[in-house]
Amino acid sequence: MKISARNTIKGKVVEVVEGAVNGIVKIDIGNGTIITSSITNNAIKELGLEEGKEAYAVIKASNVMVAVD
Repeated sequence: MKISARNTIKGKVVEVVEGAVNGIVKIDIGNGTIITSSITNNAIKELGLEEGKEAYAVIKASNVMVAVD
């Protein structure tokens, strides 16, 4: 994965809750710290996000995006 954002934090998905259009993804980055992001249900499916999978929190300005290898 190549990305211009410098704030990429690797962790493990601990929860995925899909809503009507958007879902909430929680990523444990260690030491009891959880990063939470609201992304589309379509993105959850495209990234194959599920509990236990490794993913990256990609932080740019005030937004948190999620990325996978």
